[in-house]
Amino acid sequence: MSVRDLNFWQEKAKALTIEGRALIGGDMVDSLSGATFDCHSPIDGRLLTQVASCDTADADRAVSVARAAFDSGVWSQLPPVVRKKIMLKFANLIDANRDELALLETLDMGKPIGDSLAVDVPATARCIRWCAEAVDKVFGEVAPTSPNELGLVTQEAIGVVAAIVPWNFPMIMASWKLGPALATGNSVVLKPSEKSPLTAIRLGQLALEAGIPAGVFNVVPGFGQSIGHALAMHMDVDCLVFTGSTGVAKQLFICSGQSNMKRVWVEAGGKSPNIVFADAPDLEEAAEVAALAIAYNQGEVCTAGSRLLVEDSIADAFVARVNHYMKAWQPGNPLDPNTKCGAIVDNLQLDRVASYIEAGSDGGATLTSGGIKPSVVDGGCYVQPTVFDHVTNDMKIAKEEIFGPVLAVIRFSTEAEAIQIANDTEYGLAAGIWTRDLGRAHRVAKAVRAGSVWVNQYDGGDMTAPFGGFKQSGNGRDKSLHAFDKYTETKATWIKLS
Repeated sequence: MSVRDLNFWQEKAKALTIEGRALIGGDMVDSLSGATFDCHSPIDGRLLTQVASCDTADADRAVSVARAAFDSGVWSQLPPVVRKKIMLKFANLIDANRDELALLETLDMGKPIGDSLAVDVPATARCIRWCAEAVDKVFGEVAPTSPNELGLVTQEAIGVVAAIVPWNFPMIMASWKLGPALATGNSVVLKPSEKSPLTAIRLGQLALEAGIPAGVFNVVPGFGQSIGHALAMHMDVDCLVFTGSTGVAKQLFICSGQSNMKRVWVEAGGKSPNIVFADAPDLEEAAEVAALAIAYNQGEVCTAGSRLLVEDSIADAFVARVNHYMKAWQPGNPLDPNTKCGAIVDNLQLDRVASYIEAGSDGGATLTSGGIKPSVVDGGCYVQPTVFDHVTNDMKIAKEEIFGPVLAVIRFSTEAEAIQIANDTEYGLAAGIWTRDLGRAHRVAKAVRAGSVWVNQYDGGDMTAPFGGFKQSGNGRDKSLHAFDKYTETKATWIKLS
């Protein structure tokens, strides 16, 4: 076997056949208008392929096909154990096509190939597999009634699900919607981000190969807001699920009210606090993880630990250690297996990150590392992970989601002050707490308004842990059995026996 180094992946990329058409009704199709958009790699700006640019007419076609498939019962009426077997085959095919999917993900949005292989592909397969295994183990209820009555409470598939997913974890975010939606018997129309549509299209092909019937899983890429808005306003979409910005999430709720009151579930922005107390059990580990929490995936993570809250008494030494560990996160070619920090998804996002770095300096924060745009590969989109110290929570870089590797260090004196700063945000997605005091860990975890709280670690949990946010970070939950609630309707059936 050849060495899987940079050259290996570059050669594999040259030989890769990339599909850019939509998947509707089991067929790979062009958009009805014939429109396409260019899909460039942020690694070096190369043109990867042209992708079908779907619009309202394509949304109508996809939803109609999905509705027909749902009403026919070809998937929705299958016994759960049968859906499970087909979905398990789907998960196995994801694993079997690991290299291709990882390469598509890396070429398309710039994440390191090592992460695509070790994290994104396995997590996608694991989600599909977990949901498949769970679906025939979820039971209804029998209500407590008098002897001459029978009360049943059942969960039924909601119908046609439109899923709009982001560009930072294209496969994983898609699987978090697809897994429970398909397992519970729905038909799905998936709209990937125009910044990263390629793995969604390939997942659709693998679903067909696994035996998921034509029309049950459709993929409609598109450029701009046309296709997403069309799905959000569609009168025959029963449920809309979304991961992305808070601004777009708010618009989707408006669309629901203006159309058919479709169920809307969103996972939106975050500005997560990572709180380090002086009594943390391992300050060295906490510093290393603090760097990872902002630099991993180029900081393009909704739960990124972008606000590092550090107790005053250890702040100087702790920030110095964070800067030390940040040196390991210098950006490099994402196709190099040794790269830890890859490319920013595109020039638009690169400019956004650069503007926040400028705002940090202009706002009075102290730049302690990074802040320079390196030239790693001509035509590529790269930025050094950046640390600002002496940030106050009213600064722009502390208040707004950057979605890039920019860390704001905020100092605090007391536990109460740490909680106040942590909660002083419109978001409530995640939080980290570092302390050896068990009582403090419980107090702070309970007081912080966030959907996920990690103690003496950052980004813990697995498929059994629900994921979602408080406040303007969204509603509903992905992962775990709680996710199934989003894709089903609860029915009460009351039977008179006498």
